[in-house]
Amino acid sequence: MIRNRKFALVFRTVAFLIAISGLLDSFISLTHSIDGALFMYYTVQSNILACVMFGLLIVCTAKGLKKDGTLGSSSYLQRFEMVACVDLLLTLLVFWVLLTPTMFKMTDGGVYLWSYENLSVHLITPLLCLIDYILFSYPRKLKYIDVYLVLIFPISYLAFATIAGFSGYVFSIHDGAAQRFPYFFMDYDLLGALTIVYILALIIIFLLISHVFYYIDHKFRKIPD
Repeated sequence: MIRNRKFALVFRTVAFLIAISGLLDSFISLTHSIDGALFMYYTVQSNILACVMFGLLIVCTAKGLKKDGTLGSSSYLQRFEMVACVDLLLTLLVFWVLLTPTMFKMTDGGVYLWSYENLSVHLITPLLCLIDYILFSYPRKLKYIDVYLVLIFPISYLAFATIAGFSGYVFSIHDGAAQRFPYFFMDYDLLGALTIVYILALIIIFLLISHVFYYIDHKFRKIPD
């Protein structure tokens, strides 16, 4: 745990700028404008969550620096940060494990994978959230209920995307066919009841990751002197 608020403020400011630049670059590169349709995707919404988190942490850290000086804990909103961190890590895992293999079928898939807009939203920002939590969070502050609070954001998104799809919203057009759902693993038109299996698997992964956070926090991290 790093107890230097100036370092924390610099790190969080840089992380915020990277997170928001990745979002803006994705909009500009993919649509050449701020296309509202992109806000329908979990990746974009989770990265917005990361921007909000880093923005709040910047404010809290700046206030702590002004009030209490350079040295001391920079752990603020720790339970919210853990929840956001897990939600972002699933963005990373789902993209690189489930979606990336399908992208190699596309002619420009390999190029897109290593572009800044893709790496920033699917890799760099989630890792920055994790690094911030590791560097600055205070040990043994998590409560067991937090391992289940990580489900609020993804389940809310799942309900939102499902309702939008069944209401007739078209997320994309592929091979001339309208796709009403944002990701293949929740495409009820394509997979039917099998989507429930994918969704339950993702929920289990969420809970496994959050339990790991809780277990490490309470079993291995020591409270500083």
